[in-house]
Amino acid sequence: MAAPDLSTNLQEEATCAICLDYFTDPVMTDCGHNFCRECIQRCWGQTEGPYACPECRELSAQRNLRPNRPLAKMAEMARRLHPPSPVPQGVCAAHREPLAAFCGEDLCLLCPTCERSEHWAHRVRPLQEAADDLKKMVESQRQNVLGEFERLRRLLAEEEQRLLQKLEKEELEVLPRLREGASRLGQQSTQLAALIAELESRCQLPALELLQDIKDALCRVQDVKLQPPAVVPMELRTVCRVPGLVETLRRFRGDITLDPDTANPELVLSEDRRSVQRSDQRQALPDSPERFDPGPCVLGQERITSGRHYWEVEVGDRTSWALGVCKENVNRKEKGELSAGNGFWILVFLGSFYNSTEPAFFPLRDPPKRVGIFLDYEAGHLSFYSATDGSLLFIFPETPFSGTLRPLFSPLSSSPTPMTICRLIGVPGDTLGPQ
Repeated sequence: MAAPDLSTNLQEEATCAICLDYFTDPVMTDCGHNFCRECIQRCWGQTEGPYACPECRELSAQRNLRPNRPLAKMAEMARRLHPPSPVPQGVCAAHREPLAAFCGEDLCLLCPTCERSEHWAHRVRPLQEAADDLKKMVESQRQNVLGEFERLRRLLAEEEQRLLQKLEKEELEVLPRLREGASRLGQQSTQLAALIAELESRCQLPALELLQDIKDALCRVQDVKLQPPAVVPMELRTVCRVPGLVETLRRFRGDITLDPDTANPELVLSEDRRSVQRSDQRQALPDSPERFDPGPCVLGQERITSGRHYWEVEVGDRTSWALGVCKENVNRKEKGELSAGNGFWILVFLGSFYNSTEPAFFPLRDPPKRVGIFLDYEAGHLSFYSATDGSLLFIFPETPFSGTLRPLFSPLSSSPTPMTICRLIGVPGDTLGPQ
């Protein structure tokens, strides 16, 4: 029986009276009692003494804790001989007592010993009461979320109807003028056709009959004047601008940088690889399959194979630029159409209009100084926005993307101001800045 008693005594001597577990970094107080350093420090939570020993309540004028290395070795031996048994669910791992309370300050579950030793000055409530309050909070927050999204849906539905009505009004204003012009041209075409037929028929007559009443025919020819229809402006005044859309897309923004190994020799990159300018001189750069030449393009360092991604580019007042994405394996050495069929999905701005391989929206009156690009890989969605006012510039038809895509940047024109990938400032929800 001596061996079991010795083993039991070893466990008791190696156990902290606060956490009821084997000592971890044991220290001794002035009164000679031992505790885990972390346990006694938590127990003595006040900043100034005197401090009472948890066992004998003797007061100490200051924290005078001395390491007890022999006891640390004894605790390690006990831990090897008698490893702690797995803690059942709902039981305190430190004190092996049922968890029956909740600390509202540290937001943790407590057993009775935890409550007495470490959380006696905290706001502690019974477990079921705390759980009921939490359920009420969750339900209240759920109702808030549902209410806010319902309000947003109503606002978006109202804005949708307003924009559709404006487009319909523009259509009703323009179509009658177009139809009137078409009708006038049709009438003139009929008159001209009849006169031409008459003149052609007269030319087949003998000279006497041809010249007879020729004055009347020539007068009618002179009276025919082609009246071109009035010019009807085809630029839409109504643009697609969904409130809060760009702010929502910024949730998917990432940190995009430029890949110097892909940059055309005419392009100069900044040290932080966020800005690019087109130079009038070529740099002496090593040729490689990755480098664009002759196209004035550079790719983003990031490779995209899934997910949603959003980035913004400061284009400023430059007269031309191209932005979008391309496949990793596109041909970068031959001149050719940068089309979707060749692995390029890009929007090109050429001073006064946008160009793409797909039908684009009419240009805005004021070209954007900052462009946002949103890519949803799985949905096959790629769209371009004016980050200046939130309006939609262009959207590609749904495309089944495959393989690796990379962001593409091309400052087609030279400019004193570089094309810059906007940097995220602060935390999500903050604004984006070019530098």
